[in-house]
Amino acid sequence: MSSSSSSATSLPPPSTPSHTNHSHQCMEDPNLRLPLAAMYSLFFVFGLVGNLAALWVFLFQRSSNNSLRLFLINCAVADLVLLGCLPFRISYHLNGDQWHLGPLACKMVGNLFYMNMYISIMLLGFISLHRYLRIKGKGRARQGITVKLLGHRCPWSWVACGTLWSLSLVGLVPMIVMAEDEEHSNKCFQFKMRSGNGKGKAIFNVLVVVFFWLVFIMLVVSYVKIASKLLRVSWDKPDLPNAHRYQRSAKKSFFVLFLFIVCFGPYHAFRPVYIFYQIKNNQPCEILQTVARTNEIMLLLSAFNSCLDPVMYFILSGSVRKSTLRAVGHRLGNHLLFLQDASSTTESRRPSGPVVLPNTPSVTHRTSMINNATLRRN
Repeated sequence: MSSSSSSATSLPPPSTPSHTNHSHQCMEDPNLRLPLAAMYSLFFVFGLVGNLAALWVFLFQRSSNNSLRLFLINCAVADLVLLGCLPFRISYHLNGDQWHLGPLACKMVGNLFYMNMYISIMLLGFISLHRYLRIKGKGRARQGITVKLLGHRCPWSWVACGTLWSLSLVGLVPMIVMAEDEEHSNKCFQFKMRSGNGKGKAIFNVLVVVFFWLVFIMLVVSYVKIASKLLRVSWDKPDLPNAHRYQRSAKKSFFVLFLFIVCFGPYHAFRPVYIFYQIKNNQPCEILQTVARTNEIMLLLSAFNSCLDPVMYFILSGSVRKSTLRAVGHRLGNHLLFLQDASSTTESRRPSGPVVLPNTPSVTHRTSMINNATLRRN
């Protein structure tokens, strides 16, 4: 017993069996397994339904072919890939935090989850930049910026999305191939100590956190300027027919920022603490367990983004609003008046009443019948 303890102190802590067993014992938290499995299951069901419905609207319904639509399509695809990783996490927690698919599959699922989370973050940044250019820009900036690629002019949104997916997939390969300090066939998604082989991933995670806060600053600046311009127009020219819509659009602009702060802000605010304890050795078990538990809760909020994104599609995309109202608006009637105010449906552009031809009694009589029937129906 004494010889084993002395050998453990003579070797580097991260590579010793005692250090590995100590970290695994600290990470055992049976109280979180069932709540995590239940919450991820709810996110999977609601996120899958919302994103599939939005993707169907974007691809198969009549909608404007612009940069915003392209960003929302890519956001829905990223959410669906992220949601595809959740059943593995659900199964892992329901099996008592036991992984049966091997270390390679664990790294593939974990890195795909994080890759699509950061793709969603970057797409939200692109959406804020697009809206800012449309409001502040003039001429070609309002019509859409194009980039010359291989001798052809392409919309900047296509180039941005293609570059984002390409770089993400290229960066995914070394994250899967790189060795870990602790690789066990029966564990996954657990707190890992970073030293030696895993220190490169710790440095990469720090750079990712810095990148997130840079995108966050860009979002704050963009949406504050967008909202201030819209509110200034509505206040300076209140007699304009669309003055009230400017105020409503200004409020909608902050929903993306609200989504960004609620889902991703807590996780990345706590992330430096998590990385610090990954590279700091010989910490008390209670501290490591608290850090791991807090990280799991923050990660849960990040996964919640896949359920809130369909709400963002409803707010930003007129085609999604129209399809949603057509699906449920006629059934719920007056209960969805607040949704009808927020959307520019085709019915709002129709004449307010039937066309009445002069000196045609039959048409007038028919018109009155239609109006009476409409009143009774309402």
